[in-house]
Amino acid sequence: MTVGQKMHQTLATLQSCAGDMKSYALETQDTNAKKMFADFANQLETITEGFKGRVNYIEQQEPQYKVFERAQQQQ
Repeated sequence: MTVGQKMHQTLATLQSCAGDMKSYALETQDTNAKKMFADFANQLETITEGFKGRVNYIEQQEPQYKVFERAQQQQ
């Protein structure tokens, strides 16, 4: 697996985790847990945005890391 693929996989995992936290916040009846899960989701979204910015920067600097463009070109 290339660095670009690993970074995109990490980005997808972060987005999935944030979605899970939002889901837990909606499903629980405990107000403390609801707030905790919502806070975790917000933190993960902040991390995701920062990581996404880094991925975009690296792809601009190192075109070989553009995972999705390469995959589309191969098809």
